[in-house]
Amino acid sequence: MQTQKRLFRSGTMIVLLLFLFSISGTLSTIKQDNPQSGSPVLAADTPESIPPTPTVEPPKFNRVVIDPGHGGKDPGANGASGKEEKDYTLSLARQICELLRQEPLYVCEMTRTDDSFIGLEDRAKFANELKADALISIHGNTFIEDQRVAGTETYYYSEDSIQLAQLVHDHLVSAMGFRDRNLRKLHWKVLTFSEMPAVLAEVGFLTNKNEEAAMLSQKGQADAAKAIADAIKQYFTNKKNKQAVSLEEGEPAHGH
Repeated sequence: MQTQKRLFRSGTMIVLLLFLFSISGTLSTIKQDNPQSGSPVLAADTPESIPPTPTVEPPKFNRVVIDPGHGGKDPGANGASGKEEKDYTLSLARQICELLRQEPLYVCEMTRTDDSFIGLEDRAKFANELKADALISIHGNTFIEDQRVAGTETYYYSEDSIQLAQLVHDHLVSAMGFRDRNLRKLHWKVLTFSEMPAVLAEVGFLTNKNEEAAMLSQKGQADAAKAIADAIKQYFTNKKNKQAVSLEEGEPAHGH
């Protein structure tokens, strides 16, 4: 009789333990499915935590505005062949922007993308409103009194434009092989109204038949576009390196 009672108690305990185990498993499932129910989720039931993704500061884009000189009712210079400057500047500006847009850190905008007239102050205003980091105005020179006059000239106005102007000028002279007519400071409106480093590049003389032929050729435009794009990229590389050195030395980094 005692044996039967012990067996009965043992069986009852086993059934009770199985019942409790079943309830525990059900509760664990509920906690996993509804972690916001107010009950804490057991550590054993929690999936392995994933470290947060580090915050990466987005790279700073260099916004460049390329200004094709003239346009619309203003044809600019008439070349030795009779072709107009406004068509040359637009073609070259497009090629410069195409080269810059191949680089992920450059955003290139144009003051005009077709044969439209835009005032000189409005060209600078366009760049200012975009908060551009640099403005390059593209031109072809003219001197109808003496068509033998030739060479590359580059203009700037503000002191913070000198480095960019010098790079553009040196790259153009090297690429085109025209006479070096030097860097010049002048009060052009597109330069004086700009709030960023601004340069006006006279690639060559369209009134000189030899320079016009080179400037209008496919190779000449490709060479000039690459020269200006490379100068712009070198300018921003130099600027970045200078800022890095200033930070290492504890000096404040300057903007434009």
